[in-house]
Amino acid sequence: MAGAPSGFDFTVRGDVVEIRHRGRPAATLRNAAAAKFLVDIERGDPQHVMARVTGNYKRGNERTAHRP
Repeated sequence: MAGAPSGFDFTVRGDVVEIRHRGRPAATLRNAAAAKFLVDIERGDPQHVMARVTGNYKRGNERTAHRP
């Protein structure tokens, strides 16, 4: 699938989840947000979930999608 998110990984330390994109910090989730993230990772595609959480989702094609 072209354009699918990739390059994300995460680590869990207690009640903190750190998400990295290509080795660079992208987001830190704590407490309830971290717990929800871990549930979402189990249910769906981890790369898509991490892209949505960090805001790196569908970057670059938003403007062309709405042109007539």
